[in-house]
Amino acid sequence: MNQEKVIQGFSKISREEKIRIAAEYASQPVEFARELFTHWHPEQKLQKRYAEFSENAVSNFYLPYSLAPNFRINGKDYIIPMVTEESSVVAAASAAAKFWWQHGGFKTQTGKLLKPGHIHFIWKGNATALSLFINQIKPGLMEATSEVEKAMRNRGGGIVSIQLKNPDSCIQGYYQLEVVFNTMNAMGANFINTCLETMTDYMIKSAQNMGVSDQLEIIMAIMSNYTPQCLVECTVECPVSAFDSTQSNHDGKDFGRRFSLAVSMAQHDISRAVTHNKGIFNGVDAVLIATGNDFRAVEAAGHAWASRNGAYRSLSEIELQDDRFLFRVTMPMPLGVVGGITNLHPMAKASLQLLGNPEAADLMSIASVAGLANHFSAIKALITHGIQHGHMKMHLLNILNQLAASMEEKELALQYFINRTVSFADVREFLSVQRS
Repeated sequence: MNQEKVIQGFSKISREEKIRIAAEYASQPVEFARELFTHWHPEQKLQKRYAEFSENAVSNFYLPYSLAPNFRINGKDYIIPMVTEESSVVAAASAAAKFWWQHGGFKTQTGKLLKPGHIHFIWKGNATALSLFINQIKPGLMEATSEVEKAMRNRGGGIVSIQLKNPDSCIQGYYQLEVVFNTMNAMGANFINTCLETMTDYMIKSAQNMGVSDQLEIIMAIMSNYTPQCLVECTVECPVSAFDSTQSNHDGKDFGRRFSLAVSMAQHDISRAVTHNKGIFNGVDAVLIATGNDFRAVEAAGHAWASRNGAYRSLSEIELQDDRFLFRVTMPMPLGVVGGITNLHPMAKASLQLLGNPEAADLMSIASVAGLANHFSAIKALITHGIQHGHMKMHLLNILNQLAASMEEKELALQYFINRTVSFADVREFLSVQRS
């Protein structure tokens, strides 16, 4: 559609009018509008809450809410909620959880829950003068944020440190004021950004009062999603002989060797490392979405951590020593269990209840465990019977739905493809025969 003029005041018009305008862009306007109206929740109060999460909300986009059982984490058993559209993720997580439950479960460790934010600025004077300026205003920066920080301080968190940094950059005069925060059980983005902007105002006023305002140009103040001081480590360990019955053509020793090679390849080849790490985030993201967390922030932090040594590498490591198989994932996990929509979205709230209303560190552990579980199952499949064997079995129902199969046809197809390779062409041919 070619517009003659820009759409004005779109956020202020009714939902029905928004849909009408959008339908003019759709290839099938009537069907498009019908779908949007169909997926609006009938419970008015609940729908109002959903709609207020985002601007210009006109409908809902549903994803399956699934449960993965048999996770033993640090000696405690969990059923983990997962929200994902990708076939086989929940099945892969559940299969790994059941296997590792029999071998001691998952062990996790979390470090300090610290998150940084930065005031990015240009200093046009000399470095010595800047250091003097920052040292003079540090106490005032803390005082300026005292009211904003009060509630977080009462919970045991708050500002941990303030440090002037000179990034290795080709931008002349570029500096950062790095402020590190302990946000306790909150993800803390809004808290951090509010503190930083309050500090920015104080810096500008201080520069004016000290006669150096012409030397200071603040560009922006924003939290960083790179959180290397907010790490979680998840580990599983068992005898190599435990893999003697992995339903493959390899004994435990050979399985371990091939598994180790697969991880090593992801340590040295970026094209493999990206897909390798994506398998971890299949599980992590599903838990974060289910609990109302910002999975995009965690992914950004994880990928940056994978590149911390100058090349993008695997987030997982393996140790094979004597008869022991040890598999580990280490990654930053900036998340929260209060604030945001964690307690506003009814399903996110239910997820946290299912997990026993965990502390932030506990949820970091749970999400990392789901990531390692999916990761383990993916590598196991790759080095034995191949990834498509299980994935396409789970994808079969999607194909059948896409081909508008009846319940009877679905039952026949599920039986027919038990021991056969699944592909779109094969399923279409099967249905064609059934319908002829």
